[in-house]
Amino acid sequence: MTDTKITKRSTMREVLESYPSAQRALFRRFHIGGCNSCGYQPDDILEEVAHRHNIIDLDEVIGFIEYAEQIDRRIQVSPQEVAAALRGDNPPRLVDVRSPQEWEVARIQGATLITEALVQVMMDWPKDSPVVFYCHLGQRSLDAASYFAGHGFNNVQSMTGGIDAWSLEIDPSVRRYEIARDPVHGQPTLQPLRSAVSQAVDCQKGE
Repeated sequence: MTDTKITKRSTMREVLESYPSAQRALFRRFHIGGCNSCGYQPDDILEEVAHRHNIIDLDEVIGFIEYAEQIDRRIQVSPQEVAAALRGDNPPRLVDVRSPQEWEVARIQGATLITEALVQVMMDWPKDSPVVFYCHLGQRSLDAASYFAGHGFNNVQSMTGGIDAWSLEIDPSVRRYEIARDPVHGQPTLQPLRSAVSQAVDCQKGE
């Protein structure tokens, strides 16, 4: 857990810097920060943000932020640990929470791409089912693992660094890529990433 303490007079910037999981925690528990009507600015004071949402007990808010940070730390797992678990007697289900476009560019063998239908099916899985979520860099998968943990699953994890770290540390054959913005339409586009583990000739061909 972080050594930095927050108070009711902390700014939202200070809250998020001290507890990176606070954004998810505040939205999940108090519906703070999920849209324009319930959003906040970096310099807003935590107490004022809570009062705008008719939340009086600031100790509850701060306590839940700290608790959520502990949960986030507990559910993160390294690529090396995932690789070892996949070779074990009770391998986890590997669930990819990226977009279908990213899935087509690169994937980890044995993984399943998440869909709304799969989420509904997963809700009926035993709550102790071992599941590892991964994404591109590790943020979306942490959201997914936190979501399932909030629904009672006690053996879900998020792979730190995502598929990019997997390519660097476990399997260099998995293509690396980056997400850039289309300068004309402003839409996200996928581009091969030049690196020690990617083939320059493939990058040049745009494959």
